[in-house]
Amino acid sequence: MDFAYDAHTEELRARLLAFMDEYVYPAEQVAHEQRARLASPWETPRVVEDLKAEARRQGLWNLFLPDAEHGAGLTNLQYAPLAEITGRSPQLAPTATNCAAPDTGNMEVLAQFADETQKKQWLQPLLAGEIRSAFAMTEPDVASSDATNITTRIERDGDEYVVTGRKWYISGAMNPDCRIFIVMGKTDPDGEDIRRQQSMVLVPRDTPGVTVDRAMQVFGYEDHYHGGHAEVTFDHARVPVSNLIGEEGGGFAIAQARLGPGRIHHCMRLIGMAERAIELMCRRAVSRDAFGKTLAQQGVVHNWIADARVTVEQLRLLVLKTAWLMDTVGNRGAHTEIQAIKIATPRAVVDIIDRAIQLHGAGGVSQDFPLAELYAGARTLMIADGPDEVHQRSLARREIKKYL
Repeated sequence: MDFAYDAHTEELRARLLAFMDEYVYPAEQVAHEQRARLASPWETPRVVEDLKAEARRQGLWNLFLPDAEHGAGLTNLQYAPLAEITGRSPQLAPTATNCAAPDTGNMEVLAQFADETQKKQWLQPLLAGEIRSAFAMTEPDVASSDATNITTRIERDGDEYVVTGRKWYISGAMNPDCRIFIVMGKTDPDGEDIRRQQSMVLVPRDTPGVTVDRAMQVFGYEDHYHGGHAEVTFDHARVPVSNLIGEEGGGFAIAQARLGPGRIHHCMRLIGMAERAIELMCRRAVSRDAFGKTLAQQGVVHNWIADARVTVEQLRLLVLKTAWLMDTVGNRGAHTEIQAIKIATPRAVVDIIDRAIQLHGAGGVSQDFPLAELYAGARTLMIADGPDEVHQRSLARREIKKYL
């Protein structure tokens, strides 16, 4: 078995690591200071736009998209170590390289399912980083872990669709550059097949009847760099029938196609978050004294760091295996592994970050270190893109089925 990255991946890793050291890490504090001076907290700090321009100049752009026509043409296996690197600074690096959710998933949907007119109007400016987007599926009034529960209606009225419903935790919707929503709702709520009741339509943000009601916090964070998470009302918002993505009844299948790559991208970045936590843990351990010796000389700290290293190495191999399977047998063939990493990675990374917070004491929960925000992001991923329990249920059924 060959565990080495290929030459192209190694070359991109070297360039990306240099970009992180030279531009991204120094920009973290600058972005924080610039944001404090903005008229609106949802505006993008100037340094972020500078990072985007530099990343594009260096060819570190749209790395996530395997479609060579629109993206970098990398396989999942090639992209995985690059996403890990950007995960070390999740607030800046994914956005800087145009590899930030939810835009990544939306661009994948448009590249795969949109018609040529839709691609020209929405995919091209997203690929260029000129606009942002949002994916509106989760709803506050139903258990959205079961996507068939959604109640938003998409009703045909002549040459238009009328969209009515309420969504929340719609990532990116607070960003003033968010121009388009991909909305999932029911076009056939009484259809016999519950997985053919849903469709997806493109709804421009400035459509009459679309209201961004409020920003949703995540553990008290508003996640400004991500574009925030909003509650959005669609009150008889009308869009042309031509805004349908794919076919009526195809929404559930499109959502599943979107979430597969999204889940592995999150897990790739989580590995980077864990590596950042381990680095901070080690730096803190060698620089602080307690009870007559450094924290690095305390036995319990040895255990935390050793366990974290073992865990990250295990997770990385599972993520890379999953990426390889997606490339060789497709998302369906990698279904078990995709679910496995979605269950295992956030849970383990939360534990690693928690230990790093403990080692930093009060500093760990403060704004002076990125650990508290990393924790909030990792813990949220135990819910986002399907809660752990849903993936456990499906994975267990697949295992049991072998013996029936």
